[in-house]
This record gives sequence, C-alpha cells and structure tokens, in this order.
Amino acid sequence: MPVHPYDAVLCDIDGVLRHWPAPGHADLDRAHGLPAGTLAAAAFAPSRLHPAITGETTDEQWRAAVTADIADACGSVDVARAIVAAWSELMPRVDHEVVSLLTRVRDVMPVALVSNATTRLEQDLARQDLHNLAHIIVNTARIGVAKPDPQVYLIAAERVGVPVDRCLFVDDTAANVAAARALGMPAVHHRRPEDLRDALAPVLDPKRPRTQGC
Repeated sequence: MPVHPYDAVLCDIDGVLRHWPAPGHADLDRAHGLPAGTLAAAAFAPSRLHPAITGETTDEQWRAAVTADIADACGSVDVARAIVAAWSELMPRVDHEVVSLLTRVRDVMPVALVSNATTRLEQDLARQDLHNLAHIIVNTARIGVAKPDPQVYLIAAERVGVPVDRCLFVDDTAANVAAARALGMPAVHHRRPEDLRDALAPVLDPKRPRTQGC
C-alpha cells in the first residue's frame, strides 16, 4: 500500500478552483455611471463582508446592505439595484486543470473545499457543476468563523477525519497558508496551476521530480 506525505487535501475555491474576472467590478461601475471602486468599496468593506462570510448575515442580506450603501453614495436606488443585480449574475471562470487534479486525487483520499464564502456558495457551485467535486465543502458562513482563524482548519480536518498534520492545505492567500502551517499543516501557496500539480505529484505521479516544497 503506497505511503503518501499527507492523507487528505483541503483546497480553497476562489483563486484556485475558480477565478473571478479581474476588471469585473470596474466594468460594472463604468457601465452604471459610477466612480471606479464604488461597488468594491461597498461589497468588500470589512463591516459588510465579515458578517456575510461568517454567517451573521445571509447572502441576500449582504447584497441588500450593499445596495443600500451604494444608493446612499450615488443618490439613486435604481442604479444601486441595477449594479448589484448585474454583479450578482457574474460567474467565475473554472480552472478545469484544477478540477481534473482534484477529481483524480479524490479517488485516492478525502478532498475538502474550504472557502470564505457567503450562504450562496453551495448554490453557485451547483450552477457550475462543482458541487460533487469534493467529499466535503466547508463554507465559513456555515461554521461561524473565517480563514485565517485556526478553527476553520481544525473543523475541516475533523470533517475529513484526518489529523491536522496529515492534511495538505492549498490556498492563494499567503495569510491563510501561514495560518495552516502554524497548526502544523503542510500547505501550498497557490499562484499558478503548477503549484497544485506539483503538490499533488507525490500522490498522482510519485515518480515525477518535485520542483517546489510545501
């Protein structure tokens, strides 16, 4: 029986599995006649975002609050509703190489998707046929804490039934990777597809030389 350097994979979603269009918010601002940064400032202000990704507010409540904030800023409820509706319809690009890699490793060991997300995550994954990609989905809006809180990693490890130090964690945010490593979890800072491919090589292609360590 093969001996692997880890026994489960915990993988972030946005920035690894999915990629949002970089100019998306600016394009929406421009299309609705708003100053650049208006939508992002309202949607991702910590006072709005943190409650949404820890489940204090639902996705619907978050978007309603964002709409109200934009209406206050621009003086038009109709414009605010229109831009939030258009924003809500945006869909990220799926990295099919990552899908393929996680599908292959899923046949060997448990895979969990671990995301700082709102209560809409599960619906969005289903829309893109990603809801069955992993054995477990850990949505921070469902557990009340968000990365890089250590509880997120502990909960994910518990749910896949694997000790923390035997879980490989993959994320595109350096602070989240550092938090995982602080718990003794091997972790990869994902910046390009090669990072994930190399990290999974000991399981999927054990004869291939590794180019980067965890």
